[in-house]
Amino acid sequence: MEHIVIIGNGISGVTAARHIRKLSDKQITLISAETDYFFSRTALMYVYMGHMTFEHTQPYEHWFWEKNNINLKNGYVQSIDVNGKTLHFSNGDLMTYDKLIIATGSKPNKFGWPGQDLKGVMGMYHKQDLESLENYAPDNKVCKRAVIVGGGLIGIELAEMLNSRNIPVSFLVRESSFWNGVLPEGESAMINRHIRNHHIDLRLRSSLKAIKADRNGKVKSVIIEETGEEIFCDLVGLTAGVSPNIDFIKGSGIETHRGVKVNRFLETNIPDIYAIGDCAEQREPIGLRRPVEAVWYTGRMMGETVAHTICGHRKPYQPGHWFNSAKFFDIEYQTYGWVFANPGEHEAHFHWKHEDDTKCITMSYDKLSRKFLGINTFGIRMRHEVFDQWLTENRDVDYVIQNLNEANFDPEFYTRFEKDILHAYHSQQQIESL
Repeated sequence: MEHIVIIGNGISGVTAARHIRKLSDKQITLISAETDYFFSRTALMYVYMGHMTFEHTQPYEHWFWEKNNINLKNGYVQSIDVNGKTLHFSNGDLMTYDKLIIATGSKPNKFGWPGQDLKGVMGMYHKQDLESLENYAPDNKVCKRAVIVGGGLIGIELAEMLNSRNIPVSFLVRESSFWNGVLPEGESAMINRHIRNHHIDLRLRSSLKAIKADRNGKVKSVIIEETGEEIFCDLVGLTAGVSPNIDFIKGSGIETHRGVKVNRFLETNIPDIYAIGDCAEQREPIGLRRPVEAVWYTGRMMGETVAHTICGHRKPYQPGHWFNSAKFFDIEYQTYGWVFANPGEHEAHFHWKHEDDTKCITMSYDKLSRKFLGINTFGIRMRHEVFDQWLTENRDVDYVIQNLNEANFDPEFYTRFEKDILHAYHSQQQIESL
């Protein structure tokens, strides 16, 4: 019986395993050095915040894997012998495969900062990071201050987590405004204010120079590059992005760059070896997408796609229109289509913000054809399937604005803002036509 081995039990690897089982009776082994069972990585923050236990983050009961004949192995793959189709584990174990799926995800970026490996310095990506956080920041007596380095989505999650236990946080963001490489100016400025309204010490234009240790090898303080200021702290969160977790692949013959290079069918340069999820890098980017996509939704899509190919129905990865979602403290964020921080030559933005400074939308459209290109929404829930359809149908921005109520997904009795948005849009159009 053909043996399919999957390295990594995150959303990509587990989705691949589940769909291979749905389509075949092949032998499947899932390998992880992180946890015995699959868990929802995006829910880790809620365990620390007391909203759920770690067991609640596991979508499947422990019996699910045996019932579905999916073998689990807890171990760290040290190297891959592609000629012998053999995995070498750090404890000396060997495992052979017929087809191999690499789904090893990401690791937090480190940029060679002095002190980056001290006790009390961590990312916020793995189950082990959650355990370290409980150890070094159980409360504001043990952790009198934390410093977060890097202003992305993981950074803001960590800030919210620590804030939930009343631990003072200094947040170092090297950019002039939070996440302004992704968000247009109005949205980024709103999130700056929202972070500060939660009593976070947001330091814009501030980079990490070094982390200093106490006599026990634990973090004592950080030094800011631009000013030389020393901030005393008991914990440092490194959240300056992630990169593909592929160090163990180097020297195997599998082609890598930032990630494991794959074609549209998620195949590597070695026959019978595939890569999916955060660690995969498209040889040719798809549309305006980045070659490496560290996104939960795309990881799940890749897992399902590769399962069809492995089971004899060769299928290209076609992710469709870009979408994503996140949360900035209590402001929910969704994006559909493309809304860039800075509009392109033929693009225009329509921006509306509510007076309470926690709700806004930015819509991107083509200035010449008026084709709708994408939308960012903050604090107003919108339906994915509606925007997906409008993008497919190449609707114009006027149509989208007029029919925005069709896309609203807020619960019953929530205040609706479509009339305000339409009025603001018409006002902007009149000004532009003058």
